[in-house]
Amino acid sequence: MGGLIFVFLAGASTAWAAEGEEVRGTLRIQGQPVAGVKITVATDADAPVGEATTGADGTWKVAVDKAGSYKVTLDQATLPAGKALRDPNRGTLTVQVFEGNARNVLFGLVDANAPPQGQQGDGGGGSSYWTRVAQLVFEGLNLGLIIALGAVGLSLIFGTTGLTNFAHGELLTIGAFLAFFFNTVLGLHLLIAAPIALVIAAGFGWGQDRFFWGQLRRRKTGLISMMIISIGLALFLRALLLFLFGGGGESYDQYVAQAGIQIGPISATPKSLVAMGIEIVVLIAVGLALTYTRLGKATRAVADNPALASSSGINVDRVIRLVWASGTCIAALAGILLGTTQNLNFQMGQQILLLMFAGVTLGGLGTAFGALVGSLVVGMFVQVSTLWIPPEMKTIGALVVLIIVLMVRPQGILGRRERIG
Repeated sequence: MGGLIFVFLAGASTAWAAEGEEVRGTLRIQGQPVAGVKITVATDADAPVGEATTGADGTWKVAVDKAGSYKVTLDQATLPAGKALRDPNRGTLTVQVFEGNARNVLFGLVDANAPPQGQQGDGGGGSSYWTRVAQLVFEGLNLGLIIALGAVGLSLIFGTTGLTNFAHGELLTIGAFLAFFFNTVLGLHLLIAAPIALVIAAGFGWGQDRFFWGQLRRRKTGLISMMIISIGLALFLRALLLFLFGGGGESYDQYVAQAGIQIGPISATPKSLVAMGIEIVVLIAVGLALTYTRLGKATRAVADNPALASSSGINVDRVIRLVWASGTCIAALAGILLGTTQNLNFQMGQQILLLMFAGVTLGGLGTAFGALVGSLVVGMFVQVSTLWIPPEMKTIGALVVLIIVLMVRPQGILGRRERIG
């Protein structure tokens, strides 16, 4: 076991040591990578720094000598036929690179064959427009299912303990990087590495409650104090992941780039369809377990009234510990599946945490079924909102929906009214 830990630290630290200042990005259109596009980087004085060509997965990166301001240019002549920049005047972007960090650069691409929004010959109802709507709905469903996997665990932990866990996003990242370690460092196929990572993640969740959160509960630590502690824990885990794996993007050895298949108006990769199938099966299994199994009924009893559940003979601490283990395992699965669709980085959990909170709050705090419904609504709206707003601002749309729904129904979609005072 000690040797395995040593290999883990040595391999991960090597990856960290190799990182430096760089600019990087990923070119995609409707979820599909765009390969063969030339990107050049120059200083503010137009001195050439380097160039790169997007790979099969759409990614590119250029190392820079030092921190500073750089001009990143996309050669529009190298774009595939039918593809173009959303704004042709934004072919060159000026970005700031900080010491020891990688800077992500986003170029907005569109299908040049699609008519501009609002200019279709049939008043916005052209076939290209509705094809894009169908594609965005599909991508929103995919995103919503990933958010739901993470949000279910977050909601169950809140329901049984009252803890608002700001470190839950890092559980997704840990799951993704555990699978990455077994996949790329130890050379196991992802289909073998992922189950091993899930088992370790479940043990990590169980250990968290056994040796950390459970001890705080026994000391009668307040919920606000525990929430603040979870923020500190999130920062610690994020820094640890940064130290071990660096700030650059990583990817699994398998299922990185796949050709899309056309299903009616929707273009999808086989891995995205398989991932959605896994997500649906897991979410259905969780719902059935909560409804019909003895542990599920005990979990709902503890969430409803811990004192009454304890007086009824339910081991509350054991139920909470199992909730932590299962919630962490499901979150790790969400991280692994998310890692098959994008590069792994130490902030990937933090980036989706806000959407998980939005899904949980929108669906109703403390209800797993509410978290599922709320997450699907959030994921759908995040993607579909890019019909009207720039993709860079799509997360804002989810928060607007959250505010509007809570103004009409403060307890959330499936939440229950509670008397205050």
